[in-house]
Amino acid sequence: MRRAKLSVVPGGFALALAGMLSACSTTTPVDTTAGWSPNRLHTEARDEMNAGAYDKAVGLFEKLEGRAAGTPLAQQAQIEKAYAQYKAGEKAQSLATLDRFMKLHPASPALDYALYLKGLVNFNDELGLFSSITRQDLSERDQKAAKESFEAFKELTTRFPESKYTPEARQRMTYIVNSLAGYEVHVARYYYTRGAYVAAINRAQTAVAEFQNVPALEEALFIMVRSYDALGMTELRDDTRRVLEKNYPRSEYLTRGFKAKQAPWWKIW
Repeated sequence: MRRAKLSVVPGGFALALAGMLSACSTTTPVDTTAGWSPNRLHTEARDEMNAGAYDKAVGLFEKLEGRAAGTPLAQQAQIEKAYAQYKAGEKAQSLATLDRFMKLHPASPALDYALYLKGLVNFNDELGLFSSITRQDLSERDQKAAKESFEAFKELTTRFPESKYTPEARQRMTYIVNSLAGYEVHVARYYYTRGAYVAAINRAQTAVAEFQNVPALEEALFIMVRSYDALGMTELRDDTRRVLEKNYPRSEYLTRGFKAKQAPWWKIW
């Protein structure tokens, strides 16, 4: 039997080949911004953001944070990065950036804007555009983000009542309160239509107890009236009806029932 021949690569050539392969595998991309000044980085980052290239803007703002560390420009880069992340759909990253900014710079003159942006990130401001198609408004969605948005706007309006962002924050707070009340009534209506009258009463009572002067309370009282009636609790039904008639003397719920359901919140936003 013939033995297979082993080919031997000359030592020098083997070392050269290994070096070439190593160089190919560790090639580092060239940083085209290496020679840029902080001001140029900032200008380029703003240009990318204005052009809608938010991912590129985020990267440039991150470089600027490092190169201008310890300066007001670095602070500005950090908060502008949070906005770019928000516009890029990276809400979790944007919130983390804002929390870090507020922790590191509690006396920053941009703190009011940071609170406004934090509220905005959690606020579903695109909902109105699509709710007419999906038939789902904010009151039918998960309320965790809405509550966090409210808290950020509340802190802004409390700490910075003269801020230029405060008037809009107050408007958004009103919207959120309406939606939170609407959520409780939406759940109460769900229980009522399925015959779970005790559960419907409990959720409607939650709305009445926790919120004041919001449109959803009219329907909450009506659901309670109908639920008490279904349970044969006539005294409570009549008491609740009197409250409904006193607070909403022209209520269409008393004549049209659930057909009088009000317009979605986004139509008044």
